[in-house]
Amino acid sequence: MIPIKTPNILKYIFSGYNWDFSSKNSKKIYLTFDDGPIPDVTEFVLKELSKYNAKATFFCIGDNIKRHPAIFNKILSYEHAIGNHTMNHLKAWKNDSKTYIDNVLACSNEIKHFIDPKKKEKLFRPPYGQISYPKFKTLQSLGYKIIMWDILSKDWDQKTSPEECFQNVIQNAKQGSIIVFHDSIKAAINLKYALPKVLEYYTERGYTFEKINF
Repeated sequence: MIPIKTPNILKYIFSGYNWDFSSKNSKKIYLTFDDGPIPDVTEFVLKELSKYNAKATFFCIGDNIKRHPAIFNKILSYEHAIGNHTMNHLKAWKNDSKTYIDNVLACSNEIKHFIDPKKKEKLFRPPYGQISYPKFKTLQSLGYKIIMWDILSKDWDQKTSPEECFQNVIQNAKQGSIIVFHDSIKAAINLKYALPKVLEYYTERGYTFEKINF
């Protein structure tokens, strides 16, 4: 069972990954959205974020960028951060290093069609949170920062109710937390309930929502 809150021992063992920014910032939350861009769902997220002048980081699947370029452009127009989530949502533990890295680079090539070529997207989140040391070292050598998470909303989990999804966040997140949502069809019901409430909850308590930036 995947824990809602990442154990400190895991953060310590895999200290080369970025799990949170709690030691660097106060009253800041880092919302992240995996698996988009997707019609309706991603657009809903962008609309809700704009209500609070909130910035976020979108870890996009290359194939979805290719299918929905206008929505990807909309993410960029709102000045959110973009991260690489592989071209086809590959599992690192089921693919050899060459196949996996080639898939990451294919996603990078899709992203490059839309951003200033002088800017390099540096953020990578492995699908399912799966990564091996050789793959990590290769990605690191290519300039990527591996972004994991502090808190999972579990919005994709069909056994998680919308209210539980909301509670998963507010009962566990703290200053500097990296929170995972999904702008996907599978997560849509929970996301559409929980995200507006999370934005309202933390705004009322003086927090701001920041994109990940290195």
